[in-house]
Amino acid sequence: MKSYSLAALCACSLSVLLVCSAGPIARAIAEPVANRSSEVKVRSPEVRARQLAAEWADARVIYLGETHDREADHRAQLAIIQALQAQNPKVAIAMEMFQRPYQGAIDAYLAGELDEAQLVEQTEYERRWGFPWENYAPILRFAKAQQLPTLALNVPSEVTRKLAREGWESLDEGDRQYIPPREQIDLDNEEYRALLRGVYEQHAQAGHGSSEDLDRFFLVQVLWDETMAETIAEFLKHNEDYQVVVLTGSGHVVYGYGIPDRVARRMGDRRDFVQRSLVFDPPESLPNPGGRAIADFVWDRDPTESGDRSKSD
Repeated sequence: MKSYSLAALCACSLSVLLVCSAGPIARAIAEPVANRSSEVKVRSPEVRARQLAAEWADARVIYLGETHDREADHRAQLAIIQALQAQNPKVAIAMEMFQRPYQGAIDAYLAGELDEAQLVEQTEYERRWGFPWENYAPILRFAKAQQLPTLALNVPSEVTRKLAREGWESLDEGDRQYIPPREQIDLDNEEYRALLRGVYEQHAQAGHGSSEDLDRFFLVQVLWDETMAETIAEFLKHNEDYQVVVLTGSGHVVYGYGIPDRVARRMGDRRDFVQRSLVFDPPESLPNPGGRAIADFVWDRDPTESGDRSKSD
């Protein structure tokens, strides 16, 4: 049995609340997790990545749900991006790791106007994300070498902290320029709320939190989802021949409740709009209030692989 805490999937949301108060196997899933099928029984990540890329040829968006401090996830992400780009040069990478105000610095890096150290400095990566740079550096280097558009997805941390502390009305015009309008923040998914309530209650058992905090925790998580979805959808609308590969925490991907459903809504819920999701080495005991599959694919870690499991495990 895997020892993930449920809270690890939404660690960033919890951190905001605290401030304010490969031997893997890719497996297709057509049913909830108990009915996994179509195992890809090979060990080379590069071979697995090529098999997945072939299956995903018709997908406009591909979500790779990671655990942020697990190196194996990032090695697999790079292999998948390389395989996708080999069959379709028009691939864009969308990254939760960068906040929206710093898109210009990413563009300058891709254009050769900034070196890597300057990119880290000008995006304030160490302060705003802080997980080891070398987890993501090979992906950025590949994006630069192949001139792949790279999107900064995340909400500025000042905005989420203010929202968690004081609520929506505390946000001023400067804050709101980086997030969708309030009427586009959909809080109606009760299954998602139930899932996140479990995350929150693990936190609350430590003696923190209230019903008001739960509401704000949910609002912060949904704001992240909607902001990232808006960035992805806007890119797709202006770049119809691109595939977008989204690198984000698993909590924004599982069951489709986070980013995927919100991108689909923004794209008009068209039947011809195909998305695929993959979660790396997910917990076996994750609650499933809506009865959905956890993702379209899971990528399980080979037990013979040297351990670099999440510090949150």
